[in-house]
Amino acid sequence: MSTEAITAWFSGRLPQDWFVEPVELVVDRDEITVTGALSVPDVPAGADAATTAEAERGRISRFREDTREARVEIAREAEQRYGRAVAWGAQAGETRELFTHQSVPVMTRLRQPERQVLDTLVDAGVARSRSDALAWCVRLVGRHSDEWLDQLRGAMTEVERIRDLGPGA
Repeated sequence: MSTEAITAWFSGRLPQDWFVEPVELVVDRDEITVTGALSVPDVPAGADAATTAEAERGRISRFREDTREARVEIAREAEQRYGRAVAWGAQAGETRELFTHQSVPVMTRLRQPERQVLDTLVDAGVARSRSDALAWCVRLVGRHSDEWLDQLRGAMTEVERIRDLGPGA
């Protein structure tokens, strides 16, 4: 199923009063992550960043509790329909939180030079384990190659769209 079809289903299924902007959907082989923007809470004029962030966390917490049952129901439907777990998140102002998400093990084989990189990150306290160090490296590469990855994802989406138009679709 294409990402566009999954996005369309969620657009039709989510209550319209939950988010102030269209939701952000990230779809991979294992999981669908639904993140929506909430209204920014009122804070006193001149409030510092810490106070503002606390108000934003409060808004997200209230949304999480108020929508729990409905989110579980929607997630169950989507999981049956698309065969993927559903994760939820929200953003209020500059504060973004994921409520539920998978941490999927990924098997990899690394030679000694690559393991030494991971071990250096662990020994330096950058990461708690080789697994954390590998995740840190992947995030770092992702941050520094966003444009290239976006182009690659766009090309893959176009291939998927064309494949869906083909015979037997």
